[in-house]
Amino acid sequence: MLFTDAVAPGTVLSLRYRVEREVGAGGMVRAWLAEDLKHQRRVAVKIRRPELAARRWRDSFTNSFMRRFSFILLAGLATCSRPRTVPLPVDAAYDVIIENGRVVDGTGAPWFYGDVGIRGDRITAVLPRGVLKNAHAARRVDATNMVVAPGFIDIQDQSGGQLLAGDGRQLGKLTQGVTTGILGEGSTPAPLNPADLPADASALQKRFAEPHAFDAWLSAMEAHGISQNVGSFVGAGTIRQYGMQQRMGAAAGAALDSMRAAVRRSMQDGAFGMASALIYPPNTFATTAELIEESKAMAPYGGVYITHMRSEADRLLEAVDEVIQIGAKAGVATEIYHLKAAGTRNWPKERALIAKIDSARAAGIDIQANMYPYTAGATGLTSCLPPSFSAEGKLFDNLKSGSARAAIHEEVAHPTSEWEDMCTLATPAGVLITSLRAPENQQYIGKRLSEISEMKHENYLDAAMDLISSERSRVETTYFLMNEDNVKLLMQQPWMKFGTDAGGPDPDSVRALVHPRTFGNYPRVLGKYVREEHVLTLEDAIRKMTSAVATRLSLHDRGVLAPGMFADVVVFDPATIADRATYEQPKQLSVGVRQVFVNGVQVIRDGVHTGAKPGRALRGPGYRR
Repeated sequence: MLFTDAVAPGTVLSLRYRVEREVGAGGMVRAWLAEDLKHQRRVAVKIRRPELAARRWRDSFTNSFMRRFSFILLAGLATCSRPRTVPLPVDAAYDVIIENGRVVDGTGAPWFYGDVGIRGDRITAVLPRGVLKNAHAARRVDATNMVVAPGFIDIQDQSGGQLLAGDGRQLGKLTQGVTTGILGEGSTPAPLNPADLPADASALQKRFAEPHAFDAWLSAMEAHGISQNVGSFVGAGTIRQYGMQQRMGAAAGAALDSMRAAVRRSMQDGAFGMASALIYPPNTFATTAELIEESKAMAPYGGVYITHMRSEADRLLEAVDEVIQIGAKAGVATEIYHLKAAGTRNWPKERALIAKIDSARAAGIDIQANMYPYTAGATGLTSCLPPSFSAEGKLFDNLKSGSARAAIHEEVAHPTSEWEDMCTLATPAGVLITSLRAPENQQYIGKRLSEISEMKHENYLDAAMDLISSERSRVETTYFLMNEDNVKLLMQQPWMKFGTDAGGPDPDSVRALVHPRTFGNYPRVLGKYVREEHVLTLEDAIRKMTSAVATRLSLHDRGVLAPGMFADVVVFDPATIADRATYEQPKQLSVGVRQVFVNGVQVIRDGVHTGAKPGRALRGPGYRR
């Protein structure tokens, strides 16, 4: 039992006990509970003069209300959705204090010199520099000449395999400052239709076919041990597979009903929305009407429809029209993955693209986008083949058939349907083969398709089909498609965000020539486009990496440095941060990120991974468990 005279709530006694209010009989404050900050337990505090305590409580409340009333009017709904916690006073105990840094809080506000206090998994103080100088801290981090920012949120992470079955350290991402990755483009491991499970299905596959399959997948990644946070959209291809398998044709009747139900269950399990990738089978078989119906199913749960559009090239503007139509008819927010105008002949469409999105937003349609800061994209070599030849899962069988190959040649030369021919858009000289497994194909890694065609003495399309057939895979490929001026113009748009479209492996474990965005995406923005070329301000770039993504996903307790938010924090050197990965030598970590905290635990210390795995599975606003 402690004894004290009248105190106000929030007061810390003896640098250790934070007082909480308890009301005695007749409304008189006779005793308090206090939190023991050292041992995280509660102890009783006896009030010697209860009548004075009651008066001080009333005065404290009145003064606090008058001070905050004008702020509440200005802040409105934006602050209502965030945690309302009382910051710890300057004489409280902290686990970590990051001091003397240039704080960029993620909101887009100008930087200021400040100190950030962390206790447990939360930020408990963000104060002007020096205010926490005499506060007790288990550890202090001197951020002199450094920027202190919220951890970056990658809206298009492709690390699913690493987080479920890999080492989970995410070195490639954490050394860029990424503390949260959002999965889901096109496909997810769950939910699976129980009727589609193979006879030799693993225990994990069976879990992913249970009623709460999507939640089971998220939980499995967290239980595996991960160094970054993870969340996900549900893959539209997975939903299509659930009801239609690999069949072409419009989904209707019972099949569509089952797909809508699978969407609803996934939203209740924590999906942030639904993500399509409409150039890949079976995604590409989905009609607009089908996508609208599925999006209606997720609308009551606050889901976002996010998409790799049907076209980023010849039918780019029409593809944006489809996104707008889905958002308007389903009543959901929409987001475009890696927005671009692909192919030389489509570069002039960039300004019309921006104008179309601006016009839609002005008309009340919630459409936004994200991008990566490179002039090349990456996907499979199979994107050079008509999707119809992949129907029913028969692509590899078709590539063994002379008549099917002839039909592919005819469809490429004279298309009868709308599909994105990546080899034509990039030209064979702009197609870089980055990963092959078969021993006889190793000589072609790092070669352009035009070079391989000459080496094999055959047409480029036959060379591509030969590689896909012999590898029995999509064959990872980099396509040079974009224009540098367009890249700069897009990143300046207020509705733009950044994502990697890549995993986050340790470069020592990578055999393929992965896209350099795997290791360099965010430092490239901060080094090349902020520091060197002044395309963006530091504050706006960080906003597009943090709070803009958090707001889009209704992650109201991340993405901003403020008391009560989860302590995902990055400290980097603005003078040296830079990407080192190139297309020819991509397996190089970025430089300049010095310290990274995830949920208050340090995962990068002085640029080196600590081995800690404090990452958590994050869930969307429709989560019902």
